[in-house]
Amino acid sequence: MKEKLQEIKEEALRQIEASDRLEKLNEIKVAFLGKKGDLTNLMKSLKEAAPEERPKLGQLINDTRTAIEEILSEKKEAFEKAMREAKLSAETIDVTLPAKRSPMGHRHPNTIVLEEVERIFSGMGYEVVEGPEVEYDYYNFEALNIPANHPAKDEQDTFYITGDILLRTQTSSTQVHEMEKGKLPIRMIAPGRVYRSDEVDATHSPCFHQIEGLVIDKNITFADLKGTLAEFAKQLFGEDTKVKFRPHHFPFTEPSAEVDVSCFKCKGKGCRFCKGSGWIEILGCGMVHPRVLEMSGIDPEKYTGFAFGVGLERITLLKYEIDDMRLLYENDIRFLKQF
Repeated sequence: MKEKLQEIKEEALRQIEASDRLEKLNEIKVAFLGKKGDLTNLMKSLKEAAPEERPKLGQLINDTRTAIEEILSEKKEAFEKAMREAKLSAETIDVTLPAKRSPMGHRHPNTIVLEEVERIFSGMGYEVVEGPEVEYDYYNFEALNIPANHPAKDEQDTFYITGDILLRTQTSSTQVHEMEKGKLPIRMIAPGRVYRSDEVDATHSPCFHQIEGLVIDKNITFADLKGTLAEFAKQLFGEDTKVKFRPHHFPFTEPSAEVDVSCFKCKGKGCRFCKGSGWIEILGCGMVHPRVLEMSGIDPEKYTGFAFGVGLERITLLKYEIDDMRLLYENDIRFLKQF
């Protein structure tokens, strides 16, 4: 049996040395060390040996198995190392080659205009304030002097979550939260997303953006409002821009007005863009209603203020001469890449 073990070991080592691929090593391992391999069969024949020789022969078989396994392992590592080196050599990267340029995105036209508006009002000393999009009925309507029977509270215009909770229809609710803090004076704008139950078309959407402005201090007059909005229009549309105030009605301001700017396309001469009038409507405004001040804990005998609200999409459409608001949200790269 000792001679047989020696023959098996020498034959295994010879085949391992002669192998030229990893698969061949696996075949050798199965042939000598597998369940039906030569060493396994020899181990099974130990029962035929004398009892006193079995431990010594078993040890010799185990030593032979260990020697073969070590040689197999060394050969396998050598093969794997050679394969790695060959793969690395084939995949050599030339670090001097120029990198592939990835397409870069940029700001959405709405974002560009919003940042410009925020820059203009921040330069005037206004604070940019954000508020919740899910709002209580009180802050969205009642605190803004819109009673329970007002048409604006009809469910066809407002998305109600419960009888008392809704998706805000205007960012004016943020102004109420700020007024309730009692930190006067107030000079703020409140940009944000608002929701109304409108059909989607070229100028309407159930979800859009507003920018509301509010100033409250002692001795604030309509002249302050007019001067502020005139300066805003000039910085946004150009130094030659003029403003025109038309009487209007809003429940939360008195007096109220709508503001037109001279057409920046034709300079007020009349064109297709301004429908021949020379003027373009951009926002609504007015002096804060005394009742709105009272409900927020501000004494209307000591303090006055003005408020205004403009649709972000409306400014974007005007500034970039876009005739369909849906283009802003259809994610058409051909359109968006122009900005």
